[in-house]
Amino acid sequence: MRLFSWTLLACVTAFSASAVADDGKNVNSDVEQQLVDTLQQAVPGIPVVGIEKSDLQGFYEITLGNGERVFSRPDMDYFLAGNLFQPTAQGLINITELKRDKGRVDLIATVAPEDKITFSPKDKKAAVTVFTDVDCGYCQKLHREMDHYLEAGIEINYMAYPRAGVGSSSYNKIVKAWCAEDKQGAMTRLKSGQSVDSPDCDNPVAAQYALARQLGISGTPAIITADGKVIPGFRPAAELSQLLGL
Repeated sequence: MRLFSWTLLACVTAFSASAVADDGKNVNSDVEQQLVDTLQQAVPGIPVVGIEKSDLQGFYEITLGNGERVFSRPDMDYFLAGNLFQPTAQGLINITELKRDKGRVDLIATVAPEDKITFSPKDKKAAVTVFTDVDCGYCQKLHREMDHYLEAGIEINYMAYPRAGVGSSSYNKIVKAWCAEDKQGAMTRLKSGQSVDSPDCDNPVAAQYALARQLGISGTPAIITADGKVIPGFRPAAELSQLLGL
């Protein structure tokens, strides 16, 4: 678990105490501030993006900048890091992971469709978001499978995650795709090792890179389903279709 990489977390997102819940789990502002202050004193710079009452009775659930969650009692004398499970007749339900999934959906929904590079089939049956890097071998392999994804009815929505970071060679290359008039064609050329000459432009690559870090993405390709589940790595069209229930 990446919970204790505090310095990395602080770089991913700025501190915010916006603990607003829509399900009756709102936290008293005094309690909220006490939790934030205590955690900040123990771990300076740790980014808190939300606090709500937990399903675990007597605890509060604190969401960190990379989507990880910790649980604390009101006096913050101890906190727990990990997943909260609920036993049901159908087996154990990972409540924490379900909330992570929803958080991914909500964050990806903040990205405008025109800020993605989309390959859409004639008969769309499912859509996924793929964080990609043009220099990543498995990203290139995924792109070579594009016709098969489209034949299976899977829409691929690319978002940028140049693994070497903002300002790197990979970053500069992938920006060319977002600045091209024919974005799909530019992406295809870049992933086949060709160069693309397009003018500089305002582009969402740096913002998408930061969003990926906030989502906990560290490798590419990273496939995220419509319900927020992460499928790491390259998956052939047949396997991805099966995972999507097609």
